[in-house]
Amino acid sequence: MRADRLVSLVLLLRQRGRMTADQLATELEVSVRTVLRDIEALSTAGVPVYADRGRHGGFSLLPGFRTELTGLNHHEALALLTAGSGRGEKAFGLSSALASAMRKVVDALPEGHRATLDDAAKRFLVEPETDLLSRRPDREDVASGVMDEVRRAVLAGRKLRFHYAAPDKVTRWHTVDPLGLVTVRDRTYLLATKSGEDRTYRLSRILVAEELPDQADRPAQVDLDRIWAERTALFLSDNHIPVLVRVKSTRREELLNTARGVRTEHPEPDGWVRLEVTFEDLRHAIWAIWQLDTAAEVLTPNELRTALHNRAEAIAARYRPESLTEPTQVVPG
Repeated sequence: MRADRLVSLVLLLRQRGRMTADQLATELEVSVRTVLRDIEALSTAGVPVYADRGRHGGFSLLPGFRTELTGLNHHEALALLTAGSGRGEKAFGLSSALASAMRKVVDALPEGHRATLDDAAKRFLVEPETDLLSRRPDREDVASGVMDEVRRAVLAGRKLRFHYAAPDKVTRWHTVDPLGLVTVRDRTYLLATKSGEDRTYRLSRILVAEELPDQADRPAQVDLDRIWAERTALFLSDNHIPVLVRVKSTRREELLNTARGVRTEHPEPDGWVRLEVTFEDLRHAIWAIWQLDTAAEVLTPNELRTALHNRAEAIAARYRPESLTEPTQVVPG
């Protein structure tokens, strides 16, 4: 265990540069005292770890220090093989590269580990093609060559030009400064700026793309988590109807599958969940809530409550039982 931790410590310093003892302890899930002992052990073994004093100090490796760190443990190799076994391997068009990496990982393992790892990896299934209700995921196809071109522009930091087919709009060309790629539920989005304005594009709507020779106008560092969260919040607030609804916890997933987005969610003590969700418009909200029958209750807006009430009354009237009368008996004369 300590050998794995020492390797991880060196890798952290190599990849991130200077780090404090507190940061290393958090990453390695150990105490600061353990980190300091590990630093001392590495120094004794000849690994050039240096301590920088002061408020902005920490530990770092001698610039240019490189070493070959080999030897995956069983769980590390299993994690890699499992990650490569699901549909996630297709993310960002890197499936062939991942398959090649997996072959190298397996080939580097000791002979005795290969058979056990192969069997262990087969015990885990990541994101199958359908769920228990035989529903297939809403997957989107990206035009041939588009992913490679977009990915190259993102990684090289160059401008990107593409032909985009937005819904209900004329197909047109765009030239943007790419920031990064985000994959959510089998949909891949390009986060970019255009003339300094934030833009988000769905890759399945890009018909043709080309990396340009010009450098992109973008910051050297990027926080995709923060950018995605900000753009998600803006998207949910733009031209959508917000609905506050209570739903039985057993039917929560059905609601989330039909809603456009989720703003807040709070469990209630009676087995229900209170959510604030968004729908495209009133018609979409009526359709989605109606599927849940009495397992959901809309709290706001009133116009949605009224619309559901009117629909329920109309359905009840349509299927109201008629008065049944005994058929007239005809007596033969």
